[in-house]
Amino acid sequence: MTGIDITVFKGSSRGKIVKSTIHKDGLKPDEVLLKITHAGLCGTDLHYKTSDIVLSHEGVGIVQEVGSGVTTFKQGDRAGWGYLHNSCGHCDECLSGNEIFCTERAMYADADTDQGGFASHAIWKAGFLFHIPDAISSSDAAPLMCAGGTVFNAMHLYGMLPTDRVGIIGVGGLGHLAIQFAAKMGCEVVVFSGTERKKEEAINLGASEFYATKDVETLKIGAPIKHLFVTTSQQPEWKCYLNTLAPHAKIYPLTVSAEPLTLPYMQLVNNGITLQGSICPSRGTHVKMLRFAALHGIKPIVQEFPLTEDGIEEAMEKLEKGEVRYRAVLVAEK
Repeated sequence: MTGIDITVFKGSSRGKIVKSTIHKDGLKPDEVLLKITHAGLCGTDLHYKTSDIVLSHEGVGIVQEVGSGVTTFKQGDRAGWGYLHNSCGHCDECLSGNEIFCTERAMYADADTDQGGFASHAIWKAGFLFHIPDAISSSDAAPLMCAGGTVFNAMHLYGMLPTDRVGIIGVGGLGHLAIQFAAKMGCEVVVFSGTERKKEEAINLGASEFYATKDVETLKIGAPIKHLFVTTSQQPEWKCYLNTLAPHAKIYPLTVSAEPLTLPYMQLVNNGITLQGSICPSRGTHVKMLRFAALHGIKPIVQEFPLTEDGIEEAMEKLEKGEVRYRAVLVAEK
């Protein structure tokens, strides 16, 4: 590879999508060139649409070329990437398989901002790319790169058992995947949503119980919950939900909020509740997520849009209005 011009779609100060071109001179020995076929739109992308960066961190494509030192991928393979692009490889976190917490990590919007999923191609380090299982389509794989990985990460790392009763607040981009993962893990899944509108869908996805929460002051759900996953864009009424939790339960806020997180102090202390921060997975957990999703047929519900300026604008507008069911995927023109 002597060099390549890559078409990219960036944010701008006006919040409009801008089509641009970048040039890459060639591949380093440990890098892979991908032709992007599908790219997911995440709520995080909305936070950066006014920034001069290439958007999307849920990319999937076909390997076009590999660096001289790459042995894990070959031309024609399908591969995807998520939030993390690189890490130091030698700190305590990296050596423990927790490179997502590396202090020198390269993450979406903070590093490599000239590349992203909304582009014709991308060049990434082979060690931070993931093979897509044959059982998962590229369109379905894109949202798994972030949304699927995020919910699976929290469920996998922090002691959730098949015998646990699990609560999920919200049936949206993260929530509809969280329901599927928890159900396939063998858990009793209790879903909370504002109205009854999504009840049937939640049950079909694997929910055991469903509760509408709008204008409800006290939630009465029977047996208490051991793990509570918050997947809504707005913080919930914490006092209401703390009453549903078992002693030693854990709460996982999985979405992004700029607002301070304030919890009723004594309910937290008296019942030994844990507030567990969690982010996208490190690579080992990400691979397990893809294997689990392939084995159990876990698929996001997606809406496809063309990977063009107009297509991205339309998808972002619908996401801002809450009109996407439940993940938007941008598809490159063939």
